[in-house]
Amino acid sequence: MSKKAKTEDIKEQDIENQVEETQDDNQEEEVSNEERLTEELGKEKDKFLRLFAEFENYKKRTARERLDLIETAGSSVMMNILPVLDDFERALSHIEEDKEAEELRKGVVLIYQKLLKALEQKGLKEMESKGKDFDPDFHQALTEIETPDKKMKGKVVDVIEKGYFIGEKILRHAKVVVGK
Repeated sequence: MSKKAKTEDIKEQDIENQVEETQDDNQEEEVSNEERLTEELGKEKDKFLRLFAEFENYKKRTARERLDLIETAGSSVMMNILPVLDDFERALSHIEEDKEAEELRKGVVLIYQKLLKALEQKGLKEMESKGKDFDPDFHQALTEIETPDKKMKGKVVDVIEKGYFIGEKILRHAKVVVGK
């Protein structure tokens, strides 16, 4: 082989080596790019899932707040109506004693029952207190009295003003007399 041919062979080998190195670098770069893109895709998926979960929680929270707002608005109206209900009950207890006012009593009972039914349809429930254990979460003790029966100690002996629930929440605590 001539010197010129050897030089050309060496140049060709150098070029082939450079091409191979460039291909190896390109392959490494492609693998590196692929790993980087996979990592970025994973991060974006994670961001998306977190954002989606946050939005779902937001929707649930706003729905719950809307229901609470509606319930609260209804409870303030009912709270204003409870003294009227108390007055009806006091009127009924006095009318029952008067036998001459039988027709009046029937009319008052009818109005009272309609009012009570309308309030119950809106979620109002009467709190059962008499004879139950005194619970400061539900009752407001106005006084304590001695009871001849030891079983009534710590129990509600009398209800001065009825307590009410709206749904599961306390609208008004019952005002009670507790036995000691």
